[in-house]
Amino acid sequence: QENRSNEESTDESEEDESEEEPKLKYERLSNGVTEILQKDAASCMTVHEKFLALGTHYGKVYLLDVQGNITQKFDVSPVKINQISLDDSGEHMGVCSEDGKVQVFGLYSSEEFHETFDCPIKIVAVHPHFVRSHFKQFVTGGKKLLLYERGWMNRWKPSVLHEGEGNIRNVKWRGHLIAWANNMGVKILDMISKQRITNVPRDDISLRPDMYPCSLCWKDNLTLIIGWGNSVKICSVKERHASEMRDLPNRYVEIVFQFDTEFYISGLAPLCDQLVILSYVKEISEKTEVECCARPRLDIVQPLPESCEEISSDALTVRGFQENECRDYHLEYSEGESLFYIISPRDVVVAKERDQDDHIDWLLEKKKYEEALMAAEISQKTIKKHKILDIGLAYINHLVEKGEYDLAARKCQKILGKNTELWEFEVYKFKEIGQLKAISRYLPRRDPVLKPLIYEMVLHEFLESDYEGFATLIKEWPGDLYNNTIIVQAVVDHLKKDPQNRTLLRTLAELYTYDQRYGRALEIYLTLRHKDVFQLIHKHNLFSSIRDKIVLLMDFDSEKAVDMLLDNEDKISIDRVVEELENRPELQHVYLHKLFKRDHHKGQRYHEKQISLYAEYDRPNLLPFLRDSTHCPLEKALEICQQRNFVEETVYLLSRMGNSRSALKMIMEELQDVDKAIEFAKEQDDGELWEDLILYSIDKPPFITGLLNNIGTHVDPILLIHRIKEGMEIPNLRDSLVKILQDYNLQILLREGCKKILVADSLSLLKKMHRTQMKGVLVDEENICESCLSPILPSDASKSFNVVVFHCRHMFHKECLPVSNMVSPVQFCNICSAKHRGPGSAILEMKK
Repeated sequence: QENRSNEESTDESEEDESEEEPKLKYERLSNGVTEILQKDAASCMTVHEKFLALGTHYGKVYLLDVQGNITQKFDVSPVKINQISLDDSGEHMGVCSEDGKVQVFGLYSSEEFHETFDCPIKIVAVHPHFVRSHFKQFVTGGKKLLLYERGWMNRWKPSVLHEGEGNIRNVKWRGHLIAWANNMGVKILDMISKQRITNVPRDDISLRPDMYPCSLCWKDNLTLIIGWGNSVKICSVKERHASEMRDLPNRYVEIVFQFDTEFYISGLAPLCDQLVILSYVKEISEKTEVECCARPRLDIVQPLPESCEEISSDALTVRGFQENECRDYHLEYSEGESLFYIISPRDVVVAKERDQDDHIDWLLEKKKYEEALMAAEISQKTIKKHKILDIGLAYINHLVEKGEYDLAARKCQKILGKNTELWEFEVYKFKEIGQLKAISRYLPRRDPVLKPLIYEMVLHEFLESDYEGFATLIKEWPGDLYNNTIIVQAVVDHLKKDPQNRTLLRTLAELYTYDQRYGRALEIYLTLRHKDVFQLIHKHNLFSSIRDKIVLLMDFDSEKAVDMLLDNEDKISIDRVVEELENRPELQHVYLHKLFKRDHHKGQRYHEKQISLYAEYDRPNLLPFLRDSTHCPLEKALEICQQRNFVEETVYLLSRMGNSRSALKMIMEELQDVDKAIEFAKEQDDGELWEDLILYSIDKPPFITGLLNNIGTHVDPILLIHRIKEGMEIPNLRDSLVKILQDYNLQILLREGCKKILVADSLSLLKKMHRTQMKGVLVDEENICESCLSPILPSDASKSFNVVVFHCRHMFHKECLPVSNMVSPVQFCNICSAKHRGPGSAILEMKK
């Protein structure tokens, strides 16, 4: 006998300890079934989509609902019920018993058939469409397979379908096909043609057919599943081709799958394209070393042509399994709902496909919370047992228990969402375990916003142990999340202990900024020389606060400071900046230099000062300043440049003041740079300067070489060559002379080329003018005389007229033209001559 606790269990499956999830879930059919099996034992059962029919060893038949409640009871026989059969409508039932009784009757009508045979009747099967009048048929099986048909006068006529091969062990009727099993094998009969179309022999004839009965199951109207012993065959009924018939049946059977199982088969049922097999198991007892009955197994397999793949396997703890034989177990199924009923004498267990709730249960049991949460989110409309929030909270607790605090805190964002109460609860929970830092990064900052106390609690935690983390939070969190005054006071208290801590000072400046105490923030930023000081000034318009801090800003970053000051001249004037920088001339120069670059006239009053500043701190920009400035006092500039011996600047100033000869002399004497002297002479374009340059260079051979190489295009080289003393050795004289000749030849070639181009253009234009003047000119009634403004042609064509047309297309009556005093008969258009367009000579004179 089993334990009482096992008998009351609602889930009797033993799941494998592996990570593979079971495919089915199990529960015991209770209520009325429990009462029945306490006094009786189940012998058979059949399943309809609306109800169940259970037969017992004491000859009773019970109709049950799907929860196991008794709805009807029939006392059929005092002995064991062997088989119950229902038609598809569930309105007619056939019952047979061990004492040879057969009854077929209507559950909701008075229609009834009784017959008692002289041998036990093992099977009965009513036609699937028995409810229809022309399908009143059923078969019984004992030593013979008999077909009963209702005929004339409602009499039942029996006919033998098969006999002579032992007792009929099982029958399944589907559509027009009847399959039955006897001691020799399985046969199929086509009820339309009344022909037997196949014989599938039994594989293992050593097994007693009464102890290891055959299991039959129609998957559909043409597919039969056979299980006998440990062999499974899946047969397909097919139409025979007309050319192959001869004397053969018009249908035949093909075995499409065939494989063996590890245990003996007690029942079969289809599950989509897979197969559910109920197996009877024997094992060797570890204590007695004797073979005994083990728990039956329910396997789901995937059929293959010559083998099968196991999908899942569950051992079922049914009541009294130790005393059961293979014939005591039955497997029935409900096609519409994928429900499988495992029937044993003392128990009925229902197996059903696991739904999403079951899947989530299994994941939670295996502590796969992430997958459970994902499954719940995907199926949130279909799950009934679970809530996403509950799964999420369990996941967070699991992560906290494992010590994965950061991951747990990160999951809070997704799981807790906008629920402020749950957020605050989780924050306090993290505080209790000392992990406030872990959750700080993930606290909501907008929609929702938690109580200020929560954020202040986190900030105090960081302030006590992690200044950098505290500074990061202050920078990331909006200032309205917490009480700024409280946090400022806490930071000030900590600065009393460590007044030079840059992190705390920087954070205090940010807090002052949030609190709109910009002056204090600016002082700290300037003390720290922080890069955000300029952004702070711009953002909050703090220019009035920096009037006396210009030197500090310039010391920190002169480029940014100058740009900021120049961009905001209306707020801090140029005079104020120059005054503030009076004691720091190097900074003053940087400011004035940038000002001059932006606008040459704005700081004109400081141009005289800038001469000294450039000379002292930035000589490379002095000469560009002198060239661009129109407000610079030249005498002052010349004095400073002469004092500092700035030759280039002095030369420029002398030339600008009109003293070109002194400038040239300085170039020749101080710089001794003939190229620069020549360049200077070219710029001035003064013949006297060239004369001075030649006189100065005449006794200096290197200078003569430079002049010979560069003077050719500006001064006649002969003037220089004639002055060279005889016998003077001049370096590279030959090359210089060759260059002069080449330059001369080049000038000649350029002149000749220009002349050719001019002549060609003149000829082309002359030809074009000639072609134009040779063309005719249209004169009609619309044209007028440019002098008298009357039509050029007379209205009476018979009258004589005289018209003059010029090449410029102006037209005159002959008599309207003024009399020419010129000796030449050629006349010119008065209009074009007056407008200086060039005289247009007369091209046509029309007379009539």
